[in-house]
Amino acid sequence: MQFIQEMILQYGYIALFFSLALGIVGLPIPDELLMTFIGYLASVGMLNYSISVAVSLAGAMTGMLCSYTLGRKFGKPLLWKHGKWIKLTPERLEKVEAWFQRYGPWTVSFGYFIPGIRHLTCYLSGVIGMGKRKYLLFSAVGAFSWCVLFISIGYFIGAQIDFSHFHASLMHRFFSK
Repeated sequence: MQFIQEMILQYGYIALFFSLALGIVGLPIPDELLMTFIGYLASVGMLNYSISVAVSLAGAMTGMLCSYTLGRKFGKPLLWKHGKWIKLTPERLEKVEAWFQRYGPWTVSFGYFIPGIRHLTCYLSGVIGMGKRKYLLFSAVGAFSWCVLFISIGYFIGAQIDFSHFHASLMHRFFSK
């Protein structure tokens, strides 16, 4: 997390965009902590709240579309061939598909709030062939809600907690360049 914080402080919104896009695709980036940190930076005036939400949404949606596309292009053949390694037999894959056909769109929206699940729902949406428009609608609702929630938590809680030592260190790094 320290490395990502330093990247955000140095490169700002560009680092935020790529961190979220790569985190959604599957890199081990603590997205919720990152978003809360972004909210804190917005609360102390180092980032703009609205721009942070817009860039976060764009980064999250980019990562979600990449995962969806990977699932759409390579998903089923990959799962049929190697699913046994993760205990996903063809029978279980059929059950997952049936469940996802029924609840998938809402799973994409609400699953976004559960680390690890949001990665799978994006990929599985592509695997089962969910329509792109439907996927975009439900994933955008989930991503927007998620971005606003965690940035707001950082924004409002960050303004209430005394981070003076931490804040002084940030201000020194941010403005000494």
